[in-house]
Amino acid sequence: MPTTTTAVPRGLAGVVVTDTALGDVRGLEGFYHYRQYSAVELAQTRSFEDVWQLMFHGELPGAAARAEFTARTAALRHLPPEVSAALPGIAAAGRASGPLAGLRTALSLLGAAQGFRPVYDLDADRRREDALAACAAVPTLLTALYRLGQGLAPVEPRDDLSYAANYLYMMTGSQPSPERVRAIERYLISTVDHGFNASTFTARVVASTGADVAASLVAAVGALSGPLHGGAPSRALDTLDAIGGPDRIDAWVRERVLAGDRIMGFGHPVYRTEDPRSRMLRGIAEGFGGPLVAFAVEVERHVEAILAELKPGRELHTNVEFYAGVVMELCGVPREMFTPTFCAARVVGWSANILEQAEDSKIIRPAARYVGPPVPQPVPAP
Repeated sequence: MPTTTTAVPRGLAGVVVTDTALGDVRGLEGFYHYRQYSAVELAQTRSFEDVWQLMFHGELPGAAARAEFTARTAALRHLPPEVSAALPGIAAAGRASGPLAGLRTALSLLGAAQGFRPVYDLDADRRREDALAACAAVPTLLTALYRLGQGLAPVEPRDDLSYAANYLYMMTGSQPSPERVRAIERYLISTVDHGFNASTFTARVVASTGADVAASLVAAVGALSGPLHGGAPSRALDTLDAIGGPDRIDAWVRERVLAGDRIMGFGHPVYRTEDPRSRMLRGIAEGFGGPLVAFAVEVERHVEAILAELKPGRELHTNVEFYAGVVMELCGVPREMFTPTFCAARVVGWSANILEQAEDSKIIRPAARYVGPPVPQPVPAP
């Protein structure tokens, strides 16, 4: 029998492809959640490890469960010797591309070294063990690749530090202040998951084939590497640099908008109100204060006013990338690590989606509409 096909919007915009218990984004309300809890409220009140456990196990931990989960995942930060030995070569080969490109190779190697098997062949507990190992190792891989690319030795993870504190410690080589740790932790929590974005959907497509956790995560990292998805935090900060000062905001913005250029850090494909992540990160930035924050707030005000004037009827506000770049800059994160830091959070959301997808044995296999020359045509003689 012929396969029934249904035409859908370009980019699958608004198309529901499955059911999920992991969370949702309500673009018209300016709200998103992880399972049954507001993601922003979680970022304000809980630790990264708490949210990680929520995404993997479906509930927030009490004190005893928190301590057990934290100790368990901290022990998984250490890399197998064969993976550590390969990192200098991976970093050297990808020096121009940066840590995110190297992570694709390193994650594949980690999966092989750890003996990851196809999720199709595993029970739920074994899949979760593989996902925990991968998530715990990603910050170690990213920071090691970054430091090696800078000509520095990797810093070994510490089991006594939280996920966020250990990430900053491995990146810089020094123990960060509690203020910086909490700012980065809140950013990490706010970006754990965000609906069926390109990288999350990619992870689920690969997981639907029954592939192993590492293969699914590598595919997600590849999707994240695209500048239309995960590459915007540093570009948004580059916008502030390009403007230079308050007296140049209007002229610079008007020129770009009239030319049809996109202003990085503004607009979102889902939100039609202010991005709740941007609102929270603005508050974190204002808590630090200083000239960069004051300038960013001024740019936001002018850009939104100019966009409202030149593009009436459209709701265009700052998205998560705009103030994420400001917060990370204030916390000493180098710009080449902005998107990798996003990845260090989103790997938990990807993994939760991989685990959920693995419960469904149906492979994701959409159709395409052929628009080429009429067929069949005779094959010309050689």
